[in-house]
Amino acid sequence: MAGGKIRKEKASASASNRGPSNHYQGGVSFHKSKGQHILKNPLLVDSIVQKAGIKSTDVILEIGPGTGNLTKKLLEAGKQVIAIELDSRMVLELQRRFQGTPFSNRLQVIQGDVLKTELPRFDICVANIPYQISSPLTFKLLFHPTSFRCAVIMYQREFAMRLVAQPGDNLYCRLSVNTQLYARVSHLLKVGKNNFRPPPKVDSSVVRIEPRKPGPQVNKKEWDGFLRVCFIRKNKTLGSIFRQKSVLLMLEKNYKTLQAVLASLLNNGSSGETTFYSPMDLADQSMGIEDDDKEMDDDMEMDEEEGDGGETSDFKEKVMNVLKEGGFEEKRSSKLSQQEFLYLLSLFNKSGIHFT
Repeated sequence: MAGGKIRKEKASASASNRGPSNHYQGGVSFHKSKGQHILKNPLLVDSIVQKAGIKSTDVILEIGPGTGNLTKKLLEAGKQVIAIELDSRMVLELQRRFQGTPFSNRLQVIQGDVLKTELPRFDICVANIPYQISSPLTFKLLFHPTSFRCAVIMYQREFAMRLVAQPGDNLYCRLSVNTQLYARVSHLLKVGKNNFRPPPKVDSSVVRIEPRKPGPQVNKKEWDGFLRVCFIRKNKTLGSIFRQKSVLLMLEKNYKTLQAVLASLLNNGSSGETTFYSPMDLADQSMGIEDDDKEMDDDMEMDEEEGDGGETSDFKEKVMNVLKEGGFEEKRSSKLSQQEFLYLLSLFNKSGIHFT
């Protein structure tokens, strides 16, 4: 079931006894506040299944099956459907709907929170999800240890456009770069809000995500920490971002820690306890994967640039030299390609500067 965190609407007089945000299908009420929006257009359901490219031998993971409108089509197309559903009422409805049918032995229903559930092996994921779990679910799928062919997911339209955005696009952000490093992402179709019951307040989009094989050879935490810094203000020059006190202090602590570890290895052959700092330590400037990658507002003040003097001044020069060496000092994250980000990170690491 797709949806978002939508405020409850006032009920009409004729429906006041049902509650302000409850809608019904087959005797089951849906709660908009929980992101429960059932896809009701059968032609759209058919289109999603067709675009997913399901094979008759595929094990399909469905997240948020609701009352089973999409589930039925998936069972017709594939070998098995494993459906993960949080709402116990929907689980019972699914079991009731398919009990005694030829599909009953090919449907496995798991009740639970998909973000807390260990995902099974599957070939393809097709999902109409609650919009509030879009980002964490996307990365849970991308980091799933077992290889799968693709995921076809219904997202809130703006989130979907962030996933597929390219350098220079208004919605290009850390989410775009992160996702596209691990997968090929393509927009399949726009879905109007009236295709759902109850209708959400925003339009949706279906996106196809194909994990890259082999996966990128990068340290996930280092890569994410690097992008957090670069996208503090995506339209500011990288030179101005990396001159901020908080950024320089975090990087310098990591640099000194690494130097101490290397010295310990050379002298004693043992590294001992090691503490590294990450951009999450930048307090209100940190941006988790779960926050839809929204950068700081343009009217917010950036930290003061680090003044000249002491060791920090020397380290600042070291950081600026890295940016100048690659020609990045005057460039902006909003315009950089994935390959340029990877190259800049390699230059920093080559100079002993790390982000986690």
